[in-house]
This record gives sequence, structure tokens and C-alpha cells, in this order.
Amino acid sequence: MGAIFRYAQQYAGASQGRIATATGMTQSRINEIVNGRREVTRLDVYERIADGLKIPDHGRRLLGLAPASDSDGGPAFDLAAFPEVVRVYSSQDGAAEEIQRQARSAQDLDILAVRGLGLIGLSRSLLRGALLPRDSQAPPRVRVLLLHPDSPALARRAAEIGESAESLAAGIRLAESRLREASGVCEMQVYRYRLLPTWRIIRLDTTMFVSVFDARWEGHDSAAYKVMETPYGPLYRGFRRMFDAMLDDSERTV
Repeated sequence: MGAIFRYAQQYAGASQGRIATATGMTQSRINEIVNGRREVTRLDVYERIADGLKIPDHGRRLLGLAPASDSDGGPAFDLAAFPEVVRVYSSQDGAAEEIQRQARSAQDLDILAVRGLGLIGLSRSLLRGALLPRDSQAPPRVRVLLLHPDSPALARRAAEIGESAESLAAGIRLAESRLREASGVCEMQVYRYRLLPTWRIIRLDTTMFVSVFDARWEGHDSAAYKVMETPYGPLYRGFRRMFDAMLDDSERTV
């Protein structure tokens, strides 16, 4: 969006004030976006900007938005060009600050992990602060999927990372115990799944951070993809559908 605003200034002679008026935003907000100090993440804001700047249908498609025209037809377009994956981090550490910032205001928090200690199970975990009481809004609704400590998949995963099955299972049970304690301050649901861990997911409302478990690394060492919900994007919908299907087939413990 910063680039689009700069192009509007350069090629259309539009001032930041004029852009602000057209998009229903403040001039200071436009300035922050132009200078990279703020990002646009909400779909309705994308829509408002596209409408205000009268972005044509092919440009709207590249932004992951529906065409403004009423026509059902039109040329095919490349889904790979859609900005579902809006940022890639080399590891969880690189994404940690943004994840924590979004978690502070999220209403729905979904986690798919192996044992979850680094994400939410301990006092200093990445997302533990998101469970604390908030001044202006209710605490989030939290759903956590952890690997079943008695499943055959656990032994295989433990071998992949060079850890004993007993140690890995103990970590999962510890995380469950700590999350049970946290259920007193927020709406908490914890489940056990039995599949071999592949995807690691953090969903904060309409934004996901997705990484992978592999024989060579743990989830926090993987590259992390920031995936946002868009009208035409299959990735966000696919991961959301997978999470819900795993939830239906899992055993609830908290």
C-alpha cells in the first residue's frame, strides 16, 4: 500500500491529504504507510483504499479483492500473484515481535504445535502474554492442538529431533497442565492429535503464521510465512479447514 500511495503522489499529483480524504484515513496514517512505519492488514481497509483510489479490476485482483464490476466473466488470473503470503521470516525469532503485537488484540487464537511450550505453555512463552486480562476487551478464545503423548507419531517425531519419547511426552503433559491453569482467565480448549506433525500454525483472527516440522529442524527453526485471508486465496482457507478437521478428530483434554 505504501508503494501504491507513492505512485498516486508521483503520477497523479495527489497529495497525502487528498489520498487520506479519498480512502477515509487520516493524513498522518497515510504518511506512516508511505514511510513504512505502518502496514495495512485488514481486508476492509484494502477494500476502502481500492474504492477510494478507483483501482481497476485487474489491480484489485492482484490485491486479492473482488472486481468492482458486476460482471461474472473476465480473464483468468494467476493466484500466485495474490498477496496471501505477505511476508516471510527466516525463523520464528524474526516474526516474534509482530506475532506478539497482533496477539495483544486478537479475539481468536488457534495454535497447532507439537508440545507448545515455546509458544504458549510456559510463563515466558511467545504467546503467554496474550492470555492475560485486557483493559478494553475480553481475553481471546484459544484453541490449541498438541501431539498425543501416547501416539506412534510421537516416537517418530522424538527420533527425528534426537530426543527421547519420554521427554517429549512429558513436555506435552506439562504444557497441558499449564494451559489448564490458564483456562481460568480465558476461554481455553486443548486437544490431542495423532498425526505426524507437519505444519505449525499460529492463527490470530484473520492472519496466520505458518511454519513446518521437518526431520532436520523444529518448528521455531523453520521459515515462517505470514498468510492473510483474502477473498480468492486458497492457502488461508486450506490451513483453516485442515485445523478444523484435525480438531474434529482429536481428543479434548482441557
